[in-house]
Parts: sequence; C-alpha cells; structure tokens
Amino acid sequence: MSRDAARAVRPGEELDLAPLDPWLKANIPGLEGTPEVTQYSGGASNWTYRLAYPSHDLVLRRPPAGTKAKSAHDMGREYRLLRALAPHFPYVPEVLACCDDASVIGAEFFVMRRVEGLIPRKELGFELSREDTRRLCLNVLDTMIALHHIDVNATGLAQLGKGAGYTRRQIEGWSDRYRKARTWNVPRGERVMRWLAEHLPETERICVVHNDFRFDNVVLDPADPTRVVGVLDWELATLGDPLMDLGNSLAYWVEAGDDFLARSTRRQPTHLPGMLTRREVVEYYCDKTGSRPDDWTFYEVYGLFRLSVIAQQIYYRYHHKQTRNPAFKSFWILVNYLHWRCRRAIAGAR
Repeated sequence: MSRDAARAVRPGEELDLAPLDPWLKANIPGLEGTPEVTQYSGGASNWTYRLAYPSHDLVLRRPPAGTKAKSAHDMGREYRLLRALAPHFPYVPEVLACCDDASVIGAEFFVMRRVEGLIPRKELGFELSREDTRRLCLNVLDTMIALHHIDVNATGLAQLGKGAGYTRRQIEGWSDRYRKARTWNVPRGERVMRWLAEHLPETERICVVHNDFRFDNVVLDPADPTRVVGVLDWELATLGDPLMDLGNSLAYWVEAGDDFLARSTRRQPTHLPGMLTRREVVEYYCDKTGSRPDDWTFYEVYGLFRLSVIAQQIYYRYHHKQTRNPAFKSFWILVNYLHWRCRRAIAGAR
C-alpha cells in the first residue's frame, strides 16, 4: 500500500509544461511555483499525472494516444459528473478545472485536487489482522452500496445517463467494441456475446454506477486503513444497473484459491485472509440491498466479458504500435482466459 504510486513519466507520455503551466495558473486561483511532474502507472487506460506545486497538490487526467472509444475517455464528461456527484457522495475528488482545447497538451484533460491517503494495490505493504481485513472489505463494499443508494431523481442526477434499457445497451455496446478491437490471436467471442444477448434479465434497477469499483480505486485513511476516504477513476460512471456494477467489480476479484492465471493477474489484495469470496460478496450485497437476482450467472459472465473487451481494446493499441507500454504485450492471453471463464460459467448454468 502506498501514499503515492506516482513514478517517473513513461517515455513518450511526457507533459509539455510550457503551455500547460500558464493555462493551469490562469484557471486555478492561487496556483504558484513550478510543479514536480510524476505519473501514476497503475492504470491501463487514461494517463494520470501528479503535479506537485508548492501551493497545490494536483492530479491531471487525459486520454491515451492512439485509437480509443470516445465514450470511455471523455474528460469533459468525467469532470462534469464529478462536479454533479460531489454534493451527494463525499468520496469523489474535488475537480478544479477542465480544458477542451487540445492545443494545450494534445488532448482534452481535467485537473483535480489529489486525495491524500493510502491505496490498496496488489500487496498491502503491511500486516492487517484477519478481522481488520474483513472490516476493510466490508467498508469498501458498503461504499459501493452507498453509491447505489443515491436517489438520482431527488438529487438531480438523472441527466448523468440514459437510464432504462441500460442492460441491453451494455451488451450491444461491449459486443460491438470487442468485434472492432479483435485481433487474430483472441477468440471470436460470438458464442459468449450471443448467450448474453439471449439471457438479458427481465428487470433492471437504475442508479449511479461507478463501473470500475475496485480496491485500487479507493483511497484509505492513513490513521485507519480500514476506512474509505475517496473513490477514484470515474471515467466509466453513469446511470445503470447496480448488479452489473457488482459483476464488473467481481471480474477483478481474485481469491487465494483461484487458478494460476487468475492469480497472475491479481491487482488488489482480495486474496488475503479475511476477505470475502466472490460468492460471499454477492450474498452480502444482496442481503444489504434487498436486490437478489434469479440467476447471478448473467452478471458474472457480463463482468468477465466486459473486462475482456477492456483488455482487448488496450492490447489493440499495443498490437498496432499506438502505445509502447510493455505491460500491455501479453494482454491477449488475458483475453483468451476471460473468454474461457465466460464459457465455463455458461456451461455451469445449464
């Protein structure tokens, strides 16, 4: 666990301070001095930088270079969403400025105040008792549940997404993205996509969903590392079905007893003694919310398939030399593995 995972900026992803610094000082009152610029390497999607000014500790987010889905990298949308959500959900970062002029750094970007705290990544970095680990796990789940319980109509957040029909739009949208990003070394995926389209749940509940709710997207209180003080990376948030949001989260949830390939992809400490299993997470969530599906398999397969599309979109950029990040070189293996998990879950549902 680290207070700051920012490191040296990756080659080819540098920020040009000559136009950026004057723009920031013109749009953020009281900003002074020259920043130390580092980059957060944990994400595989948007590029995220820390700009440590003497007067302000800032984080800048911008889309990656190369071909990308506009809807998944819309900086202006994420900025507006965070502003709208802030009065109703105390865990969002404070946004300060947004720039849609690509001439400044070559892309749209927004800037927010850095949330001070600890981020639980692959390894915690210190010991927690089994009881404290369970408390951390439940607090993270309760934070997601609190998000899902926001009354979108009473709070004026209904404009954040299209609402009804979300389930069908997600299946059609992610299927289309997979077909467009597919390379020769990953499955065609038609069987999985067809199964999802044929097994859409009859009912859906609409609420604010994060769509990337993981341990490494939460910030913890340094004085009590079981307490959540912030939630990061809202680029995919919208109005949608909460059970699909949970399915997305559990696609990343690697348990201690999982197979070698799953354990090799673990990015969060869900394997520790005291952490709930995926099955226990579903039971806990359903008990707390009163929302219990007839069959969890749809949400499980959807989460795994969606993660495979995200991984394939990233690999597509590497495959076509639109990024040089070596971390993406083997993502095609992950895509194959996730499709195998989907097919196994479908077979088990029969």
